[in-house]
Amino acid sequence: MADNENQTPEGCTHDCSSCGASCASRTNPADLIASPHEGSLIKNVIGVLSGKGGVGKSAITELLAVQLARAGKKVGILDADITGPSIPKAFGLTERAVGDESTIFPVPSKKLGIDVMSINLLLDNPSDPVVWRGALIGGTVRQFYTDVLWKDIDYLLVDMPPGTGDVALTVFQSIPLDGIVVVTTPQDLVSMIVGKAIKMAGLMDIPVLGLIENMSYVACPDCGKKIEIFGESKLDQVAEEYGVPVLARLPIDPNLTAAVDVGAIESYSNDAVTDEIDKAIDIIKE
Repeated sequence: MADNENQTPEGCTHDCSSCGASCASRTNPADLIASPHEGSLIKNVIGVLSGKGGVGKSAITELLAVQLARAGKKVGILDADITGPSIPKAFGLTERAVGDESTIFPVPSKKLGIDVMSINLLLDNPSDPVVWRGALIGGTVRQFYTDVLWKDIDYLLVDMPPGTGDVALTVFQSIPLDGIVVVTTPQDLVSMIVGKAIKMAGLMDIPVLGLIENMSYVACPDCGKKIEIFGESKLDQVAEEYGVPVLARLPIDPNLTAAVDVGAIESYSNDAVTDEIDKAIDIIKE
């Protein structure tokens, strides 16, 4: 970008030499989409996004990856949540990623061979904080796409940080997403924030594949009754308002949290959860 920052971009109505290439008067925005590593073969790229933190976005990413892998697909996870990476922990990955001058090699999961790239696979101590400014974080996310060898991947899932800030913008602008899945919970506040995420995707011409509601209910262990502990869901209204499908509604399951905590997400099983994830995958494949 540095070599072109003083050039007037096509479609600009005035001299951009003083303001840079990105300005409101541009009519033909520059193509910022990055090219993957020359050895990569990626068929589908799907972002998993939430409007706010604490809704279980990473857990949904992990469940999608596991169910796709169980269905025989080759799956990769690009952990774009640089300051709050959790993917390696869920898969029990402790070894560091390795590479050479031109290539970073993802770390495969132990049971299903899901390729994972995360900042925690590069740190000497996974508990060390990543105290970086936005530009460096964005550059690292981009590098996880361009410099990592994603070989023969049917589905690359991009676990994005919560919100609609710098990293989400970097992913939308530089990684060729085929669509995004938006994760939410039943509260009214979250529904409002989901709208922000959907509108951001629309501004960037990124298809919204659908909504997944996490923590929809808890099933009574005695009678099986569904108890909506966060109140009545507004998901159908949100989906109708923005014209996107509801992909799944997942119950609260303490066993899922326990599986993530011990790095055993690949062994997790709960029909009520996995059936919903399979339904979501069927819609996404369409």
